[in-house]
Amino acid sequence: MRIYFFLVLTLIGSVATGVRAQGGNAVPVSMPGQQSGEERYRIGFQDTLEIQVFRHADLNQRVSVNANGTINLFRLRDPIVAVCKTERELANDIAAAYEKDYLRNPEVNVVAVEQRSQAYGVLGAVEKPGWYFISRPIRLLELLAQAGGHTDKAGSRIAVARTGSNSNCKLNQGPVANEDAIDVMYFNVKDVLEAKQNLVMRPGDIISVLDADVIYVYGNVAKQGQVIMKEPITLTQAIASAEGLRSATKKDNIRVLRQKSGNPEREEFVYDLNEIDKGKMADPYLEPNDIVAVGEDKTKSILNSIGRSLTNGIPSLFYRVP
Repeated sequence: MRIYFFLVLTLIGSVATGVRAQGGNAVPVSMPGQQSGEERYRIGFQDTLEIQVFRHADLNQRVSVNANGTINLFRLRDPIVAVCKTERELANDIAAAYEKDYLRNPEVNVVAVEQRSQAYGVLGAVEKPGWYFISRPIRLLELLAQAGGHTDKAGSRIAVARTGSNSNCKLNQGPVANEDAIDVMYFNVKDVLEAKQNLVMRPGDIISVLDADVIYVYGNVAKQGQVIMKEPITLTQAIASAEGLRSATKKDNIRVLRQKSGNPEREEFVYDLNEIDKGKMADPYLEPNDIVAVGEDKTKSILNSIGRSLTNGIPSLFYRVP
């Protein structure tokens, strides 16, 4: 009976293993034996690797993955691509390279001793903001829990900026192309806490728990950026909060971009301020995270500006292939 009780405690302890963070500085945690081939950790651009060649201690070394995704090893003339491979896949490639020109039947082991490419940023109104390095699949709610949850200063919305990190690897493929695009998605805090919306996170994602509901005003206004919503606000009030229109701005094509919850796609509504000023059209109330676009700026350019504002002040962790 005592042995059975000990085994049960051991099993519970194994299941409870998760990501551990202190003061926002996270420690990578792996879960051996629980990852399928597609879920195994894949080496990224900032990882540090321990290379061991059995019976050849002079070839053992610790290396960092280069900015172009390769590593350079003793006695090998050509670099070896490491990024997006599992430790076992890379070990096999290294063994093949040594066998070709140098050794007979080499045995190689690779360990990613510092798994720093799969990082997730959490900032804003949370208890422990910072970077979290996690080597397994994770969802939005769990990542918020790792950051200690939201504080009493949090508003009703969560923004997720999808930066397109090069550490996103698919099985048997290279890094995912990112084209420097930043997608921004918004979620209701209540829906996330109730797991009604629970996004699967990707390395490079940055979560911002907003202090209060905001809207964004961009384009031909005197002061671009966020407008805090402490109470319901209309389109003309939002423009006034941005200190008004610039001179010679056309008032008949004011766009409001409104995102569907948890979806990067947006609906577009067009308003004529002239008609609103004359009372011929109602002054519409805006919703949290609406984007007021004044002028002809493309939607992609506006979204990238918002994405950069969310990541402002966070050091870059991701190398990109030249």
